[in-house]
Amino acid sequence: MAGPKRAYFCAIVAVLLWSTVASAFKLSLRYSDVLPLLLYASIVSAVFLFCLLLFLRKLSLLTTLAGKDYLRCALLGFLNPFLYYLVLFKAYSTLRAQEALTLNFLWPIMLVLLSIPLLKQRIKSKSVLAILISFAGVFIISCRGDILGFRFTIATGVLLAVGSSVIWALFWIYNVKEKGDEVVKLFLNFAFGSCFILLSTLLFSEPEAPNFNAALGAVYIGLFEMGITFLVWIKALKLCETTAPVANLIYLVPFLSIVVIHFVLGEEILFSTITGLIFIVAGIVLQKC
Repeated sequence: MAGPKRAYFCAIVAVLLWSTVASAFKLSLRYSDVLPLLLYASIVSAVFLFCLLLFLRKLSLLTTLAGKDYLRCALLGFLNPFLYYLVLFKAYSTLRAQEALTLNFLWPIMLVLLSIPLLKQRIKSKSVLAILISFAGVFIISCRGDILGFRFTIATGVLLAVGSSVIWALFWIYNVKEKGDEVVKLFLNFAFGSCFILLSTLLFSEPEAPNFNAALGAVYIGLFEMGITFLVWIKALKLCETTAPVANLIYLVPFLSIVVIHFVLGEEILFSTITGLIFIVAGIVLQKC
């Protein structure tokens, strides 16, 4: 298979897998509390990444890192998986899956906003318009379409979902500055993140052995949200000569996810969700043009 075809194949596989995880989050949270589910999913991902390092014969790279490198990975591990998924799972436990999914997809806009103070980037007028369009989508979802009534019926969940997009944007900004092997960095992030999650579970939750459904959900999330899919996506971007056509496939994820949510979870898809999602994606596309 030629390079471009392999790139698109990997990208499509990643998109299809990511389109299932919103449903997996919501289903798994029916059988487990947030912290235990996050703990087991993170451990599954860390173990998978360790085995991958072993298979690729890259374990020796861990010995080449300095203390400051481990400290940075620990800080990034605090952002993701610990803080990001903690906030995201809480959002999913509060909102409909379709709403949490859509609001979390706001992270590219948050990336632009955070780049102003953190990367000292100047914002263009086009970007301002894009941000306003995307936040109009957030407003529509928050009001569940009752714009004239101006009632935020799901305020806590909205804040959590939007907050998760801020955390992910922060992680992305700081992670791209880090040099080194992607698998090594991701493994260390999840290894340290699992430690933070374990400590939080011991302090704020009752450790529990997962039942079959919760364990199945943790394994699925750990592999296909946190581990394998991210690496497949990185592989797709590396295989293509120009990343834009492949990267644009990511916009299919929320729309495909809503279809999966409807058939797997049985959620009635709200018109406000579709409308808000169109506004959010339109803002993101406009900002990238």
